[in-house]
Amino acid sequence: MRIGIAFDLKDEYKFSSDLPEDIYEEFDIEDTIISIENVLKSLGHEVVRLYGGKKFLENILRERVDIVFNIAEGFGTRSREAHIPSILEILGIPFTSSDPLTLALTLDKTMTKRVVQSAGIRTPEFLEIDPSLQFQPEILNGMRFPLILKLSREGSSIGLRRNSKVKNLEELNSKIKELSIYKQPILVERFISGKEITVGVIGNGKKTRVIGMMEIAPKNIPKEDFIYSLEVKRNWREEVSYIVNPEIPDRTKKEIEEMSLRIYEILGCRDISRIDFRLDSDFTPYFLEVNPLPGLNPEYSDLPMISRGYGMSYENLIEEILNSALERYEIKR
Repeated sequence: MRIGIAFDLKDEYKFSSDLPEDIYEEFDIEDTIISIENVLKSLGHEVVRLYGGKKFLENILRERVDIVFNIAEGFGTRSREAHIPSILEILGIPFTSSDPLTLALTLDKTMTKRVVQSAGIRTPEFLEIDPSLQFQPEILNGMRFPLILKLSREGSSIGLRRNSKVKNLEELNSKIKELSIYKQPILVERFISGKEITVGVIGNGKKTRVIGMMEIAPKNIPKEDFIYSLEVKRNWREEVSYIVNPEIPDRTKKEIEEMSLRIYEILGCRDISRIDFRLDSDFTPYFLEVNPLPGLNPEYSDLPMISRGYGMSYENLIEEILNSALERYEIKR
């Protein structure tokens, strides 16, 4: 089988002083692409690099592929993760992971929370604000501090810093001003002070299952102050411990698994996703966000860490993502 890989490399984009320094944080490094290529080649497939953006357009029209292994993040708009899948749908070419609708929806944290909340899933109280407008405290409508501020349409902790947790109106206004450089809405959310848990989900339909879960635990600060911020992710070896199959009550694990499968279904995720939660002091889980294009670096990405901790090798993980898509398209392996 001839498999194309769609991806965006950090090295392919030139940094501009007009943009925030973390704007390309979601893009991959070449080691990730090489790792995926090696697995696919070991399975007997021919692999073609399609890249992303305009390069992808040129390459997909020139190269014949049977399926595209998609990890492209896109650039420029809130629907950017839907760009590559939309092209592939127009051309009738199969691809791994979620479709354009799901990818566009889930990149917008506020819209995702509205959909999930409407289905009865627990999520922290939230509101969205426009940083170009004068902030009016009354819109908090009873939301109590501390709050956490996130960019509504970013992943990989872009814009999320150690000071993103605010304790009063002065800090809130200061953080809004700081985030205004990104020129996009800001999600204001009640801060949940307990453990940070991330969950891997794989498959489709009746074969969908939870791979496992992992706690992201701070090494140097109390968990009630911990934010999985950009600084932490860039310095993960010193900042955090990754605890697969965390020590939490069985009832909490069961509820997290049930919530994860329900969220995956509600949002129309396909083949693979990673879903994030925070626990309060009573170990009650709150949904934060979902990543239907989770990082796949074998060394430091959360999903490969989870799968490895539950006995699934990196090679098996990549193969199962591919096989889930092939089965969904009814393509014989």
